[in-house]
Amino acid sequence: MNAVTGLGRVLPFAPSRVEDFIASNDFAEPTLVIDVDAVERQFRALSAGLGRAHIHYAVKANPHPAIIERLVALGSGFDAASRGEIELVLSQGADVDHVSFGNTIKKASDIRFAANAGVTMFAADAEEELEKIAENAPGARVYIRVIVENSEADWPLSRKFGCARDKVLALLGLARDLGLVPYGLSFHVGSQTREARMWTGTLDQVAAIWHEAVDAGFDLQLLNIGGGFPAFYGEEIQHPTAYAAAVIELIEARFGAVPQIMAEPGRGLVAEAGAIAAEILLVSKKSEDDLHRWVYLDIGKFSGLAETIDEAIRYQIVTPRDSDATGPCVLAGPSCDSADVLYEKRPIALPMTLRAGDKVIIRNCGAYTSSYSSVGFNGFPPLAVLVI
Repeated sequence: MNAVTGLGRVLPFAPSRVEDFIASNDFAEPTLVIDVDAVERQFRALSAGLGRAHIHYAVKANPHPAIIERLVALGSGFDAASRGEIELVLSQGADVDHVSFGNTIKKASDIRFAANAGVTMFAADAEEELEKIAENAPGARVYIRVIVENSEADWPLSRKFGCARDKVLALLGLARDLGLVPYGLSFHVGSQTREARMWTGTLDQVAAIWHEAVDAGFDLQLLNIGGGFPAFYGEEIQHPTAYAAAVIELIEARFGAVPQIMAEPGRGLVAEAGAIAAEILLVSKKSEDDLHRWVYLDIGKFSGLAETIDEAIRYQIVTPRDSDATGPCVLAGPSCDSADVLYEKRPIALPMTLRAGDKVIIRNCGAYTSSYSSVGFNGFPPLAVLVI
C-alpha cells in the first residue's frame, strides 16, 4: 500500500488492493474493507524498527476477529481496554501473559475477571484504582500512566488519563504498600505523531520521572511507550521501520538499558489496511452566491467517521471524477444531527461534477471507524465490515 521514497518517507500507491476490490464490487451500504495481509506487513515493518520492544496491539483501534487472529499468529501482545476486549483476544488464542489491561478506569468486577483469566499487568493513575487492583488482583504488576505536556501530535490526548509528575512516586509507593508490584511507567505521546523527532519533548519528561523513581529505590522493569505511530492521511510520514527505529534510539539515549519496552500501536497498524466504500447522497448550495458546495455522504460522524471531530483526522476521498476540476466543499454525513459535519473549518477540495449516486472511496480508514460506529443512530445501520 505504501512506497518508500529515497528520503525515507512513504507515499500511498493508488489504488491499493482494498481500493481495487471496492471499485470492482457494489455495496448496498457504507462498508469498511480490510486487508489483513496489509496489517501483517505493517506489523512486520514496525517490529523490524522496534527491535526488542514488544508490540501490544491497541485492540480498540479495530477489534475485528480476523485482525486479532492474524496478530496472534504473528506473536503480538494486546492492550485491552475492557473485559470484552480481553475475552475477544483470548478467544482468538492470545497468550494471556502478553495481554495487559491498559485502561486506567476499570470496574472492580472487570479487574477480578481479568485476574481470574490470568492477566497480571494493569494500568493505574490514581489511588482508588490501585486499591481496586490490590483487592481484586492481589500481587499484580502495575504501571503508572503519566500525563505528558506539549505534545506535537496532530491529536494530543487530553488530561483524562494519567497523573502529574508530583504524584508518580507516591502512587508507586502505594502500589508497593498494597502488595502490588510497581512495575513501570506508561504514557501516550498523542495520536498521529507524524515524525519520530516529535517524541523528543515527551521522552525528556518521562525519562526525568523514570530516573527519579529509580533513584528512590523502585526497581522499574517496564516502559510502556503507548501508541502515536502514524498513518498516512495526506501528509508525508516516515516509513514505519525507520520511524520505530528512530523512536527506540531516542528512548535508549534517555533511559539507558530499560529491561522491557512495550509499544501499543493501533492506528499505525491498521489504518492503512482499510478503506470505506461510500456514496454521495446530495450535492447542494445554501445560496446562489455561496462559495462552497455541501456534499453529503451516506456515512458520517455517528456511523464511523468520529475522528473528524475538530477536523483532527483528514481522510482522503477518491471519486470517479477525480480528473475533473475541483472546488471547496463542506463535507457532511447523513444524519439529522447538526453536529454531523465532517469538514467545514477547512473545506475539502472535491470535483465540481460530483452528484448524488456517485460511489466514493474513503482511504486509510482501518482504524477507529468500525469501533466508533453507532449501533443505529437515526436508524442507519452500523458500519459493515468485510475482510479480504
